[in-house]
Amino acid sequence: MEKSKVLVVGGSGYIGRRLVKASLAEGHETYVLQRTEIGLDIDKLQMLLSFKKQGAHLVEASFSDHRSLVDAVKLADVVICAMSGVHFRSHNLLLQLKLVDAIKDAGNVKRFLPSEFGTDPARMKNAMEPGRVSFDEKMTVRKAIEDANIPFTYISANCFAGYFAGNLSQMGTLLPPKDKVLIYGDGNVKVVYMDEDDIATYTIKTIDDPRTLNKTVYLRPPENILTQRELIEMWEKLIQRKLNKSFLSKQELLSSMEGLDYASQVGVGHYYHIFYEGCLTNFEIGDEGVEASELYPEVTYTRMNEYLKLYL
Repeated sequence: MEKSKVLVVGGSGYIGRRLVKASLAEGHETYVLQRTEIGLDIDKLQMLLSFKKQGAHLVEASFSDHRSLVDAVKLADVVICAMSGVHFRSHNLLLQLKLVDAIKDAGNVKRFLPSEFGTDPARMKNAMEPGRVSFDEKMTVRKAIEDANIPFTYISANCFAGYFAGNLSQMGTLLPPKDKVLIYGDGNVKVVYMDEDDIATYTIKTIDDPRTLNKTVYLRPPENILTQRELIEMWEKLIQRKLNKSFLSKQELLSSMEGLDYASQVGVGHYYHIFYEGCLTNFEIGDEGVEASELYPEVTYTRMNEYLKLYL
């Protein structure tokens, strides 16, 4: 089967750059949107130019110019959006509505993967404020996609290892603690930790797969379904010493939100749902979803004990 042509929107971002790399590695003709608003962001431009060296095509377009977006979309069979949805960086999820309009007008796209890659928003109807805005906006985009009858795949990639594993899930740092570690609740809630390169690999695998059409793909490789305690034990084994442990109750976590800035409140809310409610693992995948490591057993995914060795 001929491989689909892929357009990546947000290709210079944290997940986007990995999607471009994975798409090229899988032999897809790969286009990367180069927004005319790039201005003097030299790092972003250099990254885009590096994609060009690797064989990707840069396509200039702007979200303020509908025609340019339509023209860009017409080049590809599959559109993948990786725009940021985290509040401490940039939050642009609803810009995707303009992309949906362009895909609808172009009329040629066989699959659209919107910017999700985290918790399945369809399961977060009862999420707390203010963090629920991320889930609500993703559902707004989903509704627009489905109302326009655009074929889709939604990717639920759970916890990015760079943000949740390397730091043993500690807030406010990206590095593992040296002496003491904070455990949420009893630390026994199951969480899914994913290497970001593996997220991209699995995502690109889905785009020509009929089994993932109009489905949510959950990234839940079995050996990466871990409790926070299990993750900490892996680190302790690597450093050959025990960390001092303290425990944070649900009430203490929630009361800590008072007085925090907006982005931090969003983060605390998400930690509550992940580490106390178990929102990543407290459900069975139904008929509307499929699990990536079952679909693609040939992918050798990174286990967290290997991932943590980066931090030694």
